[in-house]
Amino acid sequence: MGQIQLKQVTKSFGDVQVIPPLDLIIQDGEFTVFVGPSGCGKSTLLRLIAGLEDITTGHIEIDGQDATDVVPAKRGLAMVFQSYALYPHMSVRKNIAFPLRMAKLNQVEITKRVERAASVLNLTDYLDRRPGQLSGGQRQRVAIGRAIVRDPAAFLFDEPLSNLDAALRVGMRLEISELHKRLETTMVYVTHDQVEAMTMADKIVVLQAGVIEQVGTPLELYHTPRNTFVAGFIGSPKMNLMTGGEAAKHNAHTIGVRPEHIDVVESGGQWQGTVGVAEHLGSDTFFHIHNTGLAETLTVRAIGDVNLKHGDTIHLAPRVDEIHRFDADGLRIA
Repeated sequence: MGQIQLKQVTKSFGDVQVIPPLDLIIQDGEFTVFVGPSGCGKSTLLRLIAGLEDITTGHIEIDGQDATDVVPAKRGLAMVFQSYALYPHMSVRKNIAFPLRMAKLNQVEITKRVERAASVLNLTDYLDRRPGQLSGGQRQRVAIGRAIVRDPAAFLFDEPLSNLDAALRVGMRLEISELHKRLETTMVYVTHDQVEAMTMADKIVVLQAGVIEQVGTPLELYHTPRNTFVAGFIGSPKMNLMTGGEAAKHNAHTIGVRPEHIDVVESGGQWQGTVGVAEHLGSDTFFHIHNTGLAETLTVRAIGDVNLKHGDTIHLAPRVDEIHRFDADGLRIA
């Protein structure tokens, strides 16, 4: 079991409150992602769960038991950090086994757990190598293996892919998602990358300045963002947000429309502008449009390779049923 519940948890550093009163339930077996911009409090929140930071007020329960004052080693959680923190002079086998040796398990049990973790992470052939002989992705798998052998109630990941290049990030993202499916263990994952959040999470927690802006499945946040912050943060490229006369036509203070919900048409269309940068990716083309009278820059995503270049006039037709409306406080209008 690995349910984690935060009840009116706060965190202050001196007179500065970085986490206002916060309630959250992470269900057993759930892959929950904390996402938000730098400084939003997501890593602090993870460290509070782990016990690496003391909460100021409130309670943390793990599997229904109050863990507020329980030391990190006794919480039954395993943390994987951004830095691999492997011992360079030890083999992969000894690195993975290290927490078990510290717990004074017998050698038979240690060997069994290490070999099982190595099999799950495709590290069996690398057990006798040292970290310096491995790629970045392999070293991150060793760090995860060191967490797996502890058989924790939940895994806590603090931006574990930040040190990897783009290709390795995609590969490790898939591997961690597959690992969750195999282990069916609670995972709490911190990232500033909303693409990671969208592709990996069962549930996303969007944070801003220590406040939970919205909790939901990736598609719930994509289709029904509760405010302009979530609307502008979730989605890649981000949603176009507009105020003024165009918003007033829809009885809203602000309207939002995603780049993929604006069609490029031959002529006419509701909006017209000038192509700035055109990013041709083959499968998609991203246009950054100026001089629309709507926003400083409008981003449009077209399927395939559309033959328009810098300076061309472009005609656009937003899909009316995909326009999001927000009030003067930035809250969603149903």
